Amino acid sequence: MADSATMPPEAKARMKRATPTKVGTKTVNLALQGGGAHGAFAWGVLDRLLEDDRIAMEGISATSAGAMNAVTMAYGMTVGGREGARAALTNFWRRVAHAGMISPLQPTWFERASHNHALESSPAFVMFDLISRLYSPYQFNPLNYNPLRQVLEQSVDFEKLRRDSALKLFLSATNVRSGKVKVFGNDEISADAVMASACLPFMFQAVTIDGEDYWDGGYMGNPAIFPLIYKCESRDIVVVHINPIERNETPTTARDILNRINEISFNSSLMREMRAIAFVTKMIDDGTIDEGKMKRMLIHAIEGQDFMRELGVSSKMNADWEFLTHLRDVGRERAEQWLEANFDAVNQRTSVDLGAMYL
Repeated sequence: MADSATMPPEAKARMKRATPTKVGTKTVNLALQGGGAHGAFAWGVLDRLLEDDRIAMEGISATSAGAMNAVTMAYGMTVGGREGARAALTNFWRRVAHAGMISPLQPTWFERASHNHALESSPAFVMFDLISRLYSPYQFNPLNYNPLRQVLEQSVDFEKLRRDSALKLFLSATNVRSGKVKVFGNDEISADAVMASACLPFMFQAVTIDGEDYWDGGYMGNPAIFPLIYKCESRDIVVVHINPIERNETPTTARDILNRINEISFNSSLMREMRAIAFVTKMIDDGTIDEGKMKRMLIHAIEGQDFMRELGVSSKMNADWEFLTHLRDVGRERAEQWLEANFDAVNQRTSVDLGAMYL
């Protein structure tokens, strides 16, 4: 863990902005998973946490849709404080919905009427699903068009974010050549870095940064936890889960099988890091190692696995405003429940059963 006396001035400034300013405020770090449109669930979680001034944030590690939430929130907080962050997130997701209005991937009238939120009956989705299995994005999307880039650039001034960010940011992407995780820090944050973190290789061409090609960070860090351990002062990490860890039934359709494979692979790196944290915690508790030599991490989780399990994989591509705000509202509700049940545990102890959830 870095000594504050040796930190560069910009790092000290970020820490000062993230330091609690009132008695009773507790500082946490956030770990935001990716999941396409399901990232609106995390929007709701963040909106509720920002509403509660007892919670301060120091750092955010994020991937894919989580990375988009992270940079939007950090930029909003930098220019307008907590309310600025809430407004920035709302505006970002409104732009996502607006961009989605011109997309051929739309729910059918039946799916809208039944509030199913899936796109399985959409002819455009069926066609896209087939094409993406037969051809690569270098073939079916040679111009590499991605409407989210424009949405992102309209929502965030990346030059100002790199210079003045109120939060420490760590965005994960997967290096295609080496297979290793690349974590982009504050001085590397750009639209390209966020797009790299969210680059699903069957949908978009790899994002090239400084001669290296990157795919979605979910393959190697969804999100990466280690930057929050080594580069942040707070010991508390609140993981906002998007991808279900467990499912009650074995999938039997090709689409559901592929979705479950993605869920397992996108959760695997997080579970490995949680196992390591649980191992170190046990060694500290047993007295095997001195707590002064190792950092005891306090882990918390805000999740909606029961809700997420009911959503079809195609709903990750549904940018309908009604659906996005529904996800937001569920996220706010789960964050409210977590605050009521676990606020007292923050800065004191882990509030999630690591063994039951991750081991």
